[in-house]
Amino acid sequence: MAVLLLLPVLATACVFSVGVGLWVVCSHFLTADIPAAIGHPVKLRVFHCLLQLLVTWGMIFEKLRLCSMPQFVRFVHDLMPLKKYPDLEIKDLRFGTIPVRLYQPKASSNTLRPGILFYHGGGAVLGSLRTYHDICCHLSKETDSVVLAVEYRRLPKHSFPVPVKDCMAVTVLFLKSLNMYGVDPARVVVCGDSIGGGLATLICQNLVDNSDLPKIRAQVLIYAALQALDFRTPSYGQNMNVPLLSLSFAFYCWSAYLNISPSWKSTVLKGAHLPVEVWEKYRKWLGAENLQERFKKRGYRQIPLGPLNEAAYLETNLVLDVQNSPLIADDEVVSRLPEACIVSCEYDLLRDHSLLYKKRLEDLGVPVTWHHMEDGFHGVFNTLDMGFLYFPCSTRILNAVVHFIEGL
Repeated sequence: MAVLLLLPVLATACVFSVGVGLWVVCSHFLTADIPAAIGHPVKLRVFHCLLQLLVTWGMIFEKLRLCSMPQFVRFVHDLMPLKKYPDLEIKDLRFGTIPVRLYQPKASSNTLRPGILFYHGGGAVLGSLRTYHDICCHLSKETDSVVLAVEYRRLPKHSFPVPVKDCMAVTVLFLKSLNMYGVDPARVVVCGDSIGGGLATLICQNLVDNSDLPKIRAQVLIYAALQALDFRTPSYGQNMNVPLLSLSFAFYCWSAYLNISPSWKSTVLKGAHLPVEVWEKYRKWLGAENLQERFKKRGYRQIPLGPLNEAAYLETNLVLDVQNSPLIADDEVVSRLPEACIVSCEYDLLRDHSLLYKKRLEDLGVPVTWHHMEDGFHGVFNTLDMGFLYFPCSTRILNAVVHFIEGL
């Protein structure tokens, strides 16, 4: 009898699940833009649909108050098996209360090794030590370095400034104990992708005046998120529907991370959340005139600035804090930063962050090694070692980073 009663429930659940899947697929084909230059369009469509399916189910569970969307997506991601790397010693540790994962080559070395502090991406919504395990293993193995990956606290429980504080705390503790891990204090590198690249930049800026710790040797920024002010630069219009980071999902991450109401979306996209004098002040660094002409093609249209919304300004002005927008830090700070390796992707919503920061560093005399992936998109680095979902661009990014670190 109980089985008979369960049958309608199971049938309903199956029909609902199929409906969710069909909705995700239809939504993808109606909204997603797959540029021909990316190559492997089927792979990208499959990858995007899988990610959107996880996010959609996460939203459903969040509405049902079973768990939050970020918790559900990270839970499913963390079910993926970890690949074994027999030539590396991998330890899960805690620096204070913050989980970290240490990667060390097992082979003995007559010299101290470089050290890499890695801050993962994911907009403080996605991403974890497990999802970046292969990337960190490759960095450790191929550069013969000690890698420390940081599991900073994320949404939904922790928003700005918690991730910044967590990464700073781990970085300081690591720099104080380099001899314990056999790391050369003259070759410590900070590295990150997306929001992790922004965190790496902040670490460099926050430590620039600290004379009690070893100096950061270099910063490796992979399609980094470097400013939270402006959603009107060319790449936002050109790549707003390119997987894996659409404008709508980027705004979701932005508003959740900064605890800003998503209802301000239309206001923020028009630039009406900040006064004209603010835009004039930072135009010298954020203006599209700072970009090469080739990056303003593909249908770029300048979005006119909307009239100031005072209520929006009161809620969103924390975007002017350099801890959210390291791209607008003072010249006196930026000019003293370590050399940088910057990786940008043509079909990335955040592409212009990298291009604008590259120009700032170069204008102030900071050495920059720049690699632009003409077929790259946001998140492509994570496809490293993903089997069918692997994109060759991810290997080129890895090779560029490895070559840069080996040359330090």
